[in-house]
Amino acid sequence: SCSRAKDVTMPAKLPVNFFSTRSPVIDLFRGQLDYADHLRQDSEIVLYFFYAPWCGQSIAAREEIEHVASRLSDQVLFVAVNCWWNQGKCRKQKHFFYFPVIHLYHRSFGPIEYKGPMSAVYIEKFVRRVMTPLLYISSRSKLLDFLSNYEPGVLGYFEFNASPQPPGYLTFFTSALHSLKKDYLGTVRFGVITDKHVAEEISLVHSGSVYLHRHVNTSLIYPNDVMNYTAENICKWALENREMLIRWLRPHGGKSLLLNNELKKGPALLIFIPYNPLAEIHPLLDDITKVALEYHSCNKSQAAESDLQHLGDTDSPAFDSSVPDAHMKLSETFSITKYPCCNTVVLPQWHSISRTHNVCELCVNQTLGVKPNKVHVPHCNFLEIEAALDSFYLQERTFFQVISNTIECSNFLSFYSPFSYYTACCRTVNRHFLSFISSEKTIFQTPKVAFSSHGKKDNSQHSIPHIEDRNCFIPDLHISSTNITGLSCRTNKTLNLYLLDSNLFWIYAERLGASRSTHLKEFAAIVDLKEEVHYVLDQNQSLVGSTLENFIKNFSILYSPLKRHLVDDPSVYFHEQHVITEVTTNTFHDTVFLSEKNVLLLYYAQWCGFCASLNHIFIQLARLLPPDNFTVARIDITRNDLPWEFMTDRLPTILFFPHQRKEQSVKFPEDSSVNLPNLLKFILHHSSLYSSEPCTKECLHKETVLQQGHISHLEREIQKLRTEIGALHQAHDQLEAQLSEARREEHKLQQQKHTLEKQHKTLQIHSEQLQATYDQKNQELLEMAEKLQELADASENLLKENTLLRILVASREGKLQSKDETKESLQSQQPLSEDVSVATATTTSEEKRIDNTDTVETEHSSRNRTE
Repeated sequence: SCSRAKDVTMPAKLPVNFFSTRSPVIDLFRGQLDYADHLRQDSEIVLYFFYAPWCGQSIAAREEIEHVASRLSDQVLFVAVNCWWNQGKCRKQKHFFYFPVIHLYHRSFGPIEYKGPMSAVYIEKFVRRVMTPLLYISSRSKLLDFLSNYEPGVLGYFEFNASPQPPGYLTFFTSALHSLKKDYLGTVRFGVITDKHVAEEISLVHSGSVYLHRHVNTSLIYPNDVMNYTAENICKWALENREMLIRWLRPHGGKSLLLNNELKKGPALLIFIPYNPLAEIHPLLDDITKVALEYHSCNKSQAAESDLQHLGDTDSPAFDSSVPDAHMKLSETFSITKYPCCNTVVLPQWHSISRTHNVCELCVNQTLGVKPNKVHVPHCNFLEIEAALDSFYLQERTFFQVISNTIECSNFLSFYSPFSYYTACCRTVNRHFLSFISSEKTIFQTPKVAFSSHGKKDNSQHSIPHIEDRNCFIPDLHISSTNITGLSCRTNKTLNLYLLDSNLFWIYAERLGASRSTHLKEFAAIVDLKEEVHYVLDQNQSLVGSTLENFIKNFSILYSPLKRHLVDDPSVYFHEQHVITEVTTNTFHDTVFLSEKNVLLLYYAQWCGFCASLNHIFIQLARLLPPDNFTVARIDITRNDLPWEFMTDRLPTILFFPHQRKEQSVKFPEDSSVNLPNLLKFILHHSSLYSSEPCTKECLHKETVLQQGHISHLEREIQKLRTEIGALHQAHDQLEAQLSEARREEHKLQQQKHTLEKQHKTLQIHSEQLQATYDQKNQELLEMAEKLQELADASENLLKENTLLRILVASREGKLQSKDETKESLQSQQPLSEDVSVATATTTSEEKRIDNTDTVETEHSSRNRTE
């Protein structure tokens, strides 16, 4: 008989070296995990690189690991383990979901997994943090350097005079390793103070005390009386109470919700900077840290002030108590407070001056008495701002000029208080030239710079320039416009600050609007998911502290002058005979609104298959329509942003913009099929050429039929609305019933709550009674224990006396036996002399006396024992 053929499988090839034989990395390409553990016993710091030979990320990270090993191989043992070969112990014992995986061990502590970027500088930085998790601080300057860092800092004070390792030091050392294990970014820095006088600078007196430094909020000392002094508790306490002014975002490149979760927290300022973790100094990062510290310093704490001064911000407006003479004069003239509450407003445009704008700086001021005195207001009152805006718009005619070469200022009283008034200083901005007109006749000196337009040179229709481009619009208000101290607590548009390394994540900056041709990879953008907008800092400006301050300030004010950034697609994907115009964000305004033609616009997307099937129809339509009067265009909404009034959620969407009535755009009906005859009828019906022709009787008849159709359609819509209203009434009644039921349930819950509170009070009283009973019984037990101790002592004495009695009884028995023997000897001897009689009598009397003495002693001992 013929046997069934067996399945033939080819065995896997034997693994080969993944790293070079000359590499400082020990390559265990057969997965010898037991040998790797054996090697780890002889080294203080060990790095395990688990890889799969076929993995592209493992191959890319191989060179980075070799670079780090070449620098640290004399201090760290680098071991690579093939965790993919099915015969190796690593594959049998480890179950990784991704490759490569990096684990670090510090002596017996570990593993500490590294999850950061697979870049040599980042890996080396993390390895060095594991090698020296504690920074030793021995002087006041080092302490200031440690506290001025943007990362949270934990300091421990230990005296190294009694022993090489003072009590609690190893626990603190292990807590630093725990922080690296829980947070691979290493955002918490641990330091050890070895000098008593340096420790007193931060109020650490006792050895073993732990201090958590916070820039804005109050710093904390580890509560030894509440939490046990363990490494896990110290690490948990530091991570829960740390203060994050700036957070680093490092997406790992795969699918994740990292950016989504952070952006959902509120408006975010994303700052892209080129960052080298191994560099000793980071001037740009220090500048950003100062801005973040000022932004979050709501109470202007002394700690924050000292940190800013140590960072070199001695000229910061937040700490400059002096004001220039020109500012003081202006302050005396208009009685503006040192820190007024100001907002930038723009007057409405009129047709006659459509190319000019009046930009005004509106401030709320207070005075007392005849001579103005400065009144320090802790924060801006939004009710006062609203009242000031109402008053300002009533005074609009005062500042209305076609072109003004000077800055006009005016004061007007408040509606509510005779001691409050508002100051408005306005200046005309020419829309065509996008620049301020300088004047030498006034004390106001404006910078001679042109306003930028997000780096787009061909865009000349911006109505409002970027206010961050100016340095000083009104000199006295310069302090207010650039000082952002505590601004996060004075506005409901608080920003979360994030940092990204532009060397690794520049693709995110390009998606937000950064230029691809720039050589300096510095970029900043504000993203607000709730409002579905984002703003971009002009890349023509250098990314410095003052620029970021103005950017944050202009976003935070009530009427933000920032221009929403719209994503544009510079490439054109449709070239077929150039009969259809491809519209982008930049050309939308010119092609649609400024054009003297009727425009038919198609909204499409690259992934929309039905949109692509309409291409031949629009080509035929563009060839039939006269090009002098009609424009057929389309726009890819997935690659371009449009103003919200022109957005659509349905594809394809067709809009028609008739000539001379561009604001009255008409949408192609969705229930009509998209074909050439229907499109022609739609265009001719709504075009200006068709409407300008004289209407005949047939036209009037058709118009009447059309109007009747509209009327019947409206009647049907009204009937639908009435039905919906009836349904809404029913839903309203049901909701009322549910609300009444909910109120009853709430009443029942309140009653149950009161009952539970009474029961709780009863239980509390019963608990107090039980505690009292417990204390009483405890006292009785203590007394009983004392009595039992006395009885034990008495029993021990009785045992001793019993032993003595036994000895006495034994001696007595011996004497009685000797007496009997004597009597027997006497009876055997008949002749006795008087001397012997006398001796015998004497002996007998002596024995009697001894017997009496023994009897008395025996009775005395028996009485004592009885007692």
